[in-house]
Order: sequence, then C-alpha cells, then structure tokens
Amino acid sequence: MSVQRVPLGVLDLVPIASGSDAARALSNTVELARRAEELGYHRYWFAEHHLNPGVAGTAPAILIALVAGATTRIRLGSGGVQSGHRTALSVVEEFGLLDAAHPGRIDLGLGRSGGRNFLADRLAAAAAAEGKAKKAKQPNEDRSTEGGLLIPARPSLGALAGSPRLGLTADLLQQEGAASADYTELVRDIAALIDGTYRSKEGLDPHPVPGAGAGVDLWVLGSSAGESAAVAGELGLQFAANYHVSPSTVLDAVDAYRASFVPSATLERPYVVVSADVVVADTDESARELAAGYGLWVRSIRRGEGAIPYPGPDEVRAHQWRDEDFALVRDRVVTQFVGAAATVVERLEVLREATGADELMVTTMTHAQSDRIRSFELLAEAWHARRTSTPQRGRVKAPVA
Repeated sequence: MSVQRVPLGVLDLVPIASGSDAARALSNTVELARRAEELGYHRYWFAEHHLNPGVAGTAPAILIALVAGATTRIRLGSGGVQSGHRTALSVVEEFGLLDAAHPGRIDLGLGRSGGRNFLADRLAAAAAAEGKAKKAKQPNEDRSTEGGLLIPARPSLGALAGSPRLGLTADLLQQEGAASADYTELVRDIAALIDGTYRSKEGLDPHPVPGAGAGVDLWVLGSSAGESAAVAGELGLQFAANYHVSPSTVLDAVDAYRASFVPSATLERPYVVVSADVVVADTDESARELAAGYGLWVRSIRRGEGAIPYPGPDEVRAHQWRDEDFALVRDRVVTQFVGAAATVVERLEVLREATGADELMVTTMTHAQSDRIRSFELLAEAWHARRTSTPQRGRVKAPVA
C-alpha cells in the first residue's frame, strides 16, 4: 500500500504533564513547533480549552503569535476558536493582526463550541441520532469500512450533561445576559468581513483593519453531520473533521460536508483535513507503553472534571479501571493510532482512504516531551519515505509532504 502525497499537520493542546506546569508546557510547544517545521509538517494548529488542569491551550491567537516568532515557514492556526463566546469582529481583527505580522501563514479554524447552550445542543443531537438509529434498527456497535477503518460504537456522554465545571466555564467566558451568536450567521459574518463583502443593514462597510482582505485561510471544524458540516459546504469553505474526538461520526461529517458543498471564489471543490491521535515509537510494544495514560486522561474529560495533567507511568499502573469507566472512553482508546512507524503509517493511510482526506492532522500525547518529539520524528520519516507524487486538490498549495 503506497501513501499518496498528503500533507501532515500537528494539532497541539499544549498539554501539562503530571508533575510539570504551564510554563514548561509552553516551552515544550515552542520546541515541538520548531521541530515540526524542520520535519516538513505543513500546519501547526492549537485547540482552545478552558479550566482544564492539564491543558495550557486557552488562547489560540496568543499561542500562534508565540510560535510564529520562533518559526519561519510552517502554517499556524486555530483548531479551533470556540465560537460560543466570540463575535465576528473580535475574531477577524484578532487573526487579521496575526496575518499582518506573519502574512500567508495564518489559518482560522472555527469550532461550534463554548457557549451556554452548546453542550445541551450536542447531547440533544446525539440523543436524536441514537433515536433515529434505533428506529431504523441500526445497532450501535463497532463496524469497519471496506478498507478496514474502525468506526466504533457511539459512546454515551450523559456524564457530561450535569457537569458544574462546564456550566461555570460558560458563565465565566460570557458576560451576564449575553447570548451566543447563531453559529451559521457567525461563520457567514466572519467570511464576509475577511473577504470585504460584509454590509450592515444600513449598507455600511465596516472594513476592519487589519482583517478585511487579509490572507487568513478560513476553516470550519466539525464532528458530525450537523450545522458545522452544512455551513462549511454551503459557503465553499475548507472543513476539518475530528476522528480523534468523535470517531463514530467522522464519516457522517465528511459526507455531509461534501453533499452540501457549493464551489466558492476561493475553493473549487471540497477540501478536508481529518485528525487522528497518534503515538509512534521504535516498536509497537514501546508505543503502547507510552500511550497507556491516554485512556485515563480522556476519562477525566468525559466525566466532566476537566482534563487532568497527563498521567505518568506510575499513575497509570496504580489506576484500577471499572467497566463503566472504560466504556466511557473506549471509542477513543481503540481508535488511537499506536505503534511503530510502519504500523501507524498503514493505519493513517486507511483513515485517509476511508475519509478521502486531503490532509491529515496528528495530535500526540505522551508524558515525556522527548517521547512526543520522537513520535513526530519517526512518523515524518516514515510518511515522507513512502509518499508518491499525486496532485493536490483544492486551492491550497501543496507543501512538502
């Protein structure tokens, strides 16, 4: 099986390892971004998370600025900006500033998250999908695509519904009485402000400077066949689908995006990046040892407690798993790509073929920074060595892959 010329990118949550702190996490991020650029990774994106003891990635724009000054070529972006507590103008001006300082390198990825109603909407959508599947007599169980990509059974996220932490996060991020913007309208407004076509009801042109006419590449992030996939397609925008977050619905998401796609002035055909959680080491066994803390880390998130500092080997060995806890994280654990470079490259190629991805975005969590960097090194070497020359789709220029 040969790997097509598909670029690899990096998604960084700026994790804080157990026994470490945020300052060290930021230093680790700068070090990893520099190394990723040297290795030929195309993009380096930052997620946005709040009130998590084990994640320092709270402000993607600030992280982009920090890393942009330490690198020269790699594209930098948000994966993504949480939309629930933001306005169109604040986002456009913020990323317009980044583009003015580092032209041609900035990606703006928008996520439908962060507002007071987002979790309730997500759980309601999941319940509706589950009900629809039951009505159609579709069992909620693992399945595989024809090429062998695992699509796991949908997990129950009911543990998140009553999380006081999530409610507090929304309260602290938004002013009292403020309502989250309608997501579709927000994306439309951001796109119009960037390309200079926004007009107020009175016919005024706000023309933010910097921002309007900026070289910012706009992306929409999505985990299911919902509003995000629809608006990305309808506006002819690039789409990022999260296999590492929601592996059970990734195919639904990319199918919905492509089905709704309308060519735009900037994009002639659908363009998709798909994320995967990866740990690579010299052998399959050593990679599994490095990845052992992942389930415990995901468990803290899905229990509504917030991501814990990434656990070390002693903490992992000391934890006693209960069946209900493992059921909560199983879909994420079984779809993590763990192994020697050859093993992981084969599985990433299966993911690419199943989703038709134009790019892949890799996120890696290990307790030690050295193991994390080594994982990206091994993956890049194996991926580049197995590539074949294949024309790129869409308007994005092909980087070194």
